[in-house]
Amino acid sequence: MRMLIIEDEQEIREYLVKNFEKEGFTVDSSDNGEAGSYFARTNEYSILIIDHILPKKTGLEIIQEVRDQEKTVPIIMLSVKSDTSHKIDTFRAGVDDYVSKPFSFQELNARVKALLRRPYSIKTHIYQIDDLTIHTEKQEVTRNGKPIYLTRKEFLLLECLVKDNGKVLSRGVIMENVWDMSIDPFSNTLETHILNLRRKIGKNSKEIIKTVPGRGYKIGV
Repeated sequence: MRMLIIEDEQEIREYLVKNFEKEGFTVDSSDNGEAGSYFARTNEYSILIIDHILPKKTGLEIIQEVRDQEKTVPIIMLSVKSDTSHKIDTFRAGVDDYVSKPFSFQELNARVKALLRRPYSIKTHIYQIDDLTIHTEKQEVTRNGKPIYLTRKEFLLLECLVKDNGKVLSRGVIMENVWDMSIDPFSNTLETHILNLRRKIGKNSKEIIKTVPGRGYKIGV
């Protein structure tokens, strides 16, 4: 899953990025509202975490621009303000949850997971491809009942493919969803991870993860 964090305080931003990456997210981040709004409107994210007070554009302005594009992505607002009227304004703008600063990462992480359990965000936690089973919430993969260990990126890649079972995903789409914006688009990182996935999945893996020449990759049998 891919997350965007818009927070101008460097220490907080880096802390959140580091900890959410440990939780299995691919995390993009921005330190100002203008760039953050652009990222939120032009990319697909599983969830947005937006600070209220930002340079160039406020958190409320970002939320309004995102909702004006009819994007239903869950949004959490971070703010030092805790008065009721301010919270009401943010919910009216289209925010899904509100966390007052200072906060604990454990609380924020719990709120993120609660939002991601909503039906519009995740329709199922378990995917089945032939005898391959992927449990996205537990981040567990088994084949014919036997567990398969995957690195975080390998799991995110498999999750990206399985959520669009049967659909060909271009190299660019996969790179956008599994890696953050710092990745070199011309590197062979994706190809290396595809090879590792096929090796780890084991017997008949090429019948599950398919290369479509000139178009990308898809998963299915």
